[in-house]
Amino acid sequence: MHAHLVHSHLSYRALALVEGRENLYAAVGLHPNHAEEGFPHEFKELAEHPQVVAIGECGLDNFRPADAVLSAPLQRAVFEEHVRLALEVDKPLMIHSRPRKGTQDAYQDLIQILSSYKKEFGEKLRGDIHFFVGGIEEGKALIELGFTLSYTAVLTFARDYDEVVRYAPLTSLLSETDAPYLAPASRRGQRNDPLAVKDVVEAIAGIRGEDPEHVRETILGNAKHLFRL
Repeated sequence: MHAHLVHSHLSYRALALVEGRENLYAAVGLHPNHAEEGFPHEFKELAEHPQVVAIGECGLDNFRPADAVLSAPLQRAVFEEHVRLALEVDKPLMIHSRPRKGTQDAYQDLIQILSSYKKEFGEKLRGDIHFFVGGIEEGKALIELGFTLSYTAVLTFARDYDEVVRYAPLTSLLSETDAPYLAPASRRGQRNDPLAVKDVVEAIAGIRGEDPEHVRETILGNAKHLFRL
């Protein structure tokens, strides 16, 4: 089987997992670390399915490639294919953006790309920044572009992101788990699962000094609004 069909098949499997099941949804996309496989033409058909609520995860990764400079043009081209598909089917993007250590390079490039599309497409361009690890400057720019910032249970054992979590409007935050990785502090070293989202919401509330139930309701509302659930 050709390599790109293997990875596009993962999107088929995601859709097969949720199809016909109430309150389960999927996203379809090609991770930037597989950009060399090219944008699969099958994504257009999958993206139109009513239980597919986002395009991704897609984006720019300067952390993993041995030569980030060499891989950047192809990653960008494949990412822009995802952006155009999201605009065509009117669904949000689920973006993976990971900069090189000690830099914000991937976010800077991402903001530049999204800004160019924003000028033409306005509010139709929207989405979530999966596992956001940027600073206030990058967060502010992405929020102004209409994107939410998503956090994991890393908030339960690391303080690196507290400043941005406090700074961002609550209406611009989402919670996630990135399971099976990054189990919360209460289960460190174990396999993570989606139930840990409760720990993430509690951590966000604690960092912001806000009522956990209010935070839970707001973040749930943010997700419903973004994914039109």
